[in-house]
Parts: sequence; C-alpha cells; structure tokens
Amino acid sequence: MAREDRAAFHELFHLTSPRVWRLVRAMISNEARAEEAMQETYAAVWRSAWSFRGESSGRGWLYGVARRQAARSVRRRAGEPVSTIPLERLGEVAGWGQDPEAAAAAFEDAERLHAAIDVLQPNDREVIVLCDLEGLSGREAADILGITVTATRVRAHRARLRLMAALRKERVDS
Repeated sequence: MAREDRAAFHELFHLTSPRVWRLVRAMISNEARAEEAMQETYAAVWRSAWSFRGESSGRGWLYGVARRQAARSVRRRAGEPVSTIPLERLGEVAGWGQDPEAAAAAFEDAERLHAAIDVLQPNDREVIVLCDLEGLSGREAADILGITVTATRVRAHRARLRLMAALRKERVDS
C-alpha cells in the first residue's frame, strides 16, 4: 500500500511541479527560498493528502498548500523595501491611450514578460500566475487566495496595470 502511495505521489509531483513552481516563484523572488518553499509544499501534501475531501478541485487544493507555504517563507523575510505607484497613476504608467500594437508587441517577447513579472510584488505575481498563466477561473483563484471573486478581479486588474507599467518602463529603459 505505501509503495502505491509513493508511486502516486511521485506521479503527482512530476505532473504538477512545473505549475506549482511557477506559483511559488511568483510569490518568492529569491530562488533558493522558492526551492525551499517547494520542498515544504510537497512535504505538506505528503503529510496531509488524507485531509483532501474533494470539496474543491485537487489543483485548487494543491495551489492553496503551495500558497500557504510560500506565504510562510515570505513572512520570514523582513525589511525588504516596497515601491508603489499611486492608484490614480496606474493607467497612465501602464501606457493607456498609446498605440495598442506596441503594447501587444511587448507581450510577444516572453523573456521581457517574465522579467516584468519578476519585478512585481508577490501579491501581483501570484494573481497573474493563477488567473493569466494558469488560467484558473475567478472562483478558483479567489478560493486559493482566500478573498472574494470581486476582490480577485480587482487585484488581477491592478496587477495587470502594474505589469504593463513594468513592460513599458523596461522598453523605455532599453
């Protein structure tokens, strides 16, 4: 029986680890800390798989475990500066009102997109990963984030504006 559980766990890890890594890495900018959170995530999954009751999707449950482990890691950090853009200026900084083809071209370059995602704050990165890269529904993302669907939509909208601003800034700096 334990051998079957290990084989199933091994398969689960290989099927899910790239996506879980993307979420954890979005929340934790330091690669070593992110790797540690990944290990803690799958250790927690191994220990508590019996507690999954099927009330939500398995993917949602797994992302929830990963998110909690990453959040614990983030809380252990202290004193990292946070830079913010006033809410009134997000649209302007994101480049609204400019040539839409130029904005679309920025998304075609995957390296630039990932670099821009990396400069976002963890809350912005996680909602972008869950909603845009993983394609979770608003309800699934809200359940994982522990907030309402409306709050998830607002957070995703603001994160996308900040992402566009980061892409625009990178283009201006180049």
